[in-house]
Amino acid sequence: MPQTDDQSYDFDTATAVRRTEGDVFLADLDPTWQVGGGILNGGYLLSVAAQAAVMDSPHPHPVAVAASYVRTTAADTVQLKVTPGAAGRTLAHSLVTLSDAAGRPSLTVQATTATLGDEAPEYEDAPMPVMPPPEDCIDLAARLNPDPSKRPGLSRHVDSRLDPATAGWTIGEPSDEPVIRAWVRFVDGRPADPLALLTFADVLPPLGFVIGHRGWAPTVQLQVLVRGLPAEGWCLAETSARQIAGGWLDEDCTIWDSTGRLVAQARQLARMSRAGG
Repeated sequence: MPQTDDQSYDFDTATAVRRTEGDVFLADLDPTWQVGGGILNGGYLLSVAAQAAVMDSPHPHPVAVAASYVRTTAADTVQLKVTPGAAGRTLAHSLVTLSDAAGRPSLTVQATTATLGDEAPEYEDAPMPVMPPPEDCIDLAARLNPDPSKRPGLSRHVDSRLDPATAGWTIGEPSDEPVIRAWVRFVDGRPADPLALLTFADVLPPLGFVIGHRGWAPTVQLQVLVRGLPAEGWCLAETSARQIAGGWLDEDCTIWDSTGRLVAQARQLARMSRAGG
């Protein structure tokens, strides 16, 4: 993401990586990108790993990433080892292993990088849902906690405006249908790009919340496909589940840019507390 000399965005600082020796990078994970209880957001961690993959690649954009979350990663200086795979003129593959300060792997990512464009799709069967404009939607952070000092750090970085039709759970009215739609953007005005879309793919609350389960839902695996360069402005993210059973939750996420073009798709598997409320 290009920056002017006098403009520094929180996301770029928080996802910065630096090369040490060979294929090893270091990153200082930002504790404010957490979802509560000091737990770092899985999409944020994926963006950090993808940044290392891009820096070690001849291509500028992550287009397909598949992450396995081995253990919780603490906000600290972490090591990212990039193992290059096959590479060619149009794409390159690599394996990124993120290890915590004690040297224990906590995240592994299969990454494919390439060069994306903003050309119109030849075929697309995923129209952007119709929903109110952002100013007529619900400020998620304010609804969950009116006190800004008590909100999770992630909500101070990402502005999420919920579609009222999928926000009943925020006022104690759970739904039978696990779906959330929201406009999303960075609070500080940073434009979205492929790296940001990896975070946006995991930025909305767990779908268990929608049906009355308010416990933590740690991600086990997250796969994201980035389909194009997003236009400026708000992105619209929609998440839905096909099955919630036995303490497991799946989530499909689709993201459109401000022009209505599909720019990212994601699927994840998460654990979910069996207890409701």
